[in-house]
Amino acid sequence: MAIDERGAQSPIPRFPAGFLWGVSTSAHQIEGAVDERERSVWDAFTAEPGTVKDGSTAEVACDHYHRYREDVALLAGLGVGAYRFSVSWPRVNSPKGLDFYDRLVDELCAAGVRPVPTLFHWDLPLTLDWLERDTAARFAEYVSVVAERLGDRVQKWITLNEPAEHTLLGHALGTHAPGKRLLFDALPVAHHQLLGHGLAVRALRAAGATDIGIANSHGPTWPASREQADLDAADFYDLLLNRLFADPLLLGRYPDGIGELMPGDVESDLKVIAEPIDFYGVNYYAPTRVGAPQGTEIDFGGVTMPAELPFSVREIEGVPRTDFGWPVVPEGLTELLTGFRERYGDRLPPVVITENGCSYEGVDDQERIAYLDGHIRALHRAVEAGVDVRGYFVWSLLDNFEWAEGYARRFGLVHVDYATQERTPKASYGWLRDVLRAQVPARG
Repeated sequence: MAIDERGAQSPIPRFPAGFLWGVSTSAHQIEGAVDERERSVWDAFTAEPGTVKDGSTAEVACDHYHRYREDVALLAGLGVGAYRFSVSWPRVNSPKGLDFYDRLVDELCAAGVRPVPTLFHWDLPLTLDWLERDTAARFAEYVSVVAERLGDRVQKWITLNEPAEHTLLGHALGTHAPGKRLLFDALPVAHHQLLGHGLAVRALRAAGATDIGIANSHGPTWPASREQADLDAADFYDLLLNRLFADPLLLGRYPDGIGELMPGDVESDLKVIAEPIDFYGVNYYAPTRVGAPQGTEIDFGGVTMPAELPFSVREIEGVPRTDFGWPVVPEGLTELLTGFRERYGDRLPPVVITENGCSYEGVDDQERIAYLDGHIRALHRAVEAGVDVRGYFVWSLLDNFEWAEGYARRFGLVHVDYATQERTPKASYGWLRDVLRAQVPARG
């Protein structure tokens, strides 16, 4: 935490008027109630032995489906202006599935918390496949159904969450659902998700929406050395994880050499993909240090990186680490945002940090407080440097099902006892509540 010259903790700097503070969750990670929706690729994936480290599933998770009123009360007590949740496509496909989101949105509005739905957060219906172009069209149809039902109360929409991770982990490396190990043959998944985004933007506009964005994961790529092999490897990694998902949206083109690898009429598709958006969501966790391939498989952050990749991910030394083993580098957020402004200029819409958070054990989570303090200050430095940042969402409101990690990682501001479903606000919840109270005059 920042300490002033007297040795006291200095207050978080004031953000601009109208700045939106929120927290985020996702449907599959918290809702439970799997018998009241269709099956998703994650249901099938977690049913396979060895796919989740603790052998768990999201069958119950946080039982948010039945306890949403309790969770909305926690949001109101926290004092956030917005709640970013995701809509489960398999639930919407089920009888009365949209009724749940109707109730949730009504409860949020009554509590004075702005609903911010994400329309796809990895839980694809089991009958669909992002390798197929038709899935993009089916996505747009589903988005139209949701927008028609919720659009009278929802103003701010997010189309996709982290298509880079869904492509890389779910389809290239197989460590997430649907568990495919296609390596570079997974590129059509990236293209079809981006096409689905563009079609969803058009569907939302047709329904009257005026505040639409996407939540892409990004982080600075740091070369392991100044050797040319390491520089080239880092540049390629940056292209795959950053530019592949930002350039088409913001510039209307793929990075050099990528477009010809994509399926279909790419030039026509790019016109859809580049539909103007109103904000650009950034999920930030850490930079990545990258060097030339080392010819061996390595485990990095719980993900096995195959030897045949044209780069290797290296450790960032000399910085704190979360309980997940992720490096804590707040200044990377400033670097990322100022770098994006330099790269994309006036093509970059206003930015919203749609996820930022960390995994730590314990209810007296002083490490999480230090993490959030450092990252909020780093965000403010980006604002001072001229980046148009309009909001910040903490990941996550609740401890939850952390994908292939199961329940071993706790990202929540609120502790969840999975046996009893008791919610206990952590020290970080109280800290953030106090920060937001101090920011109220700036929120307008």
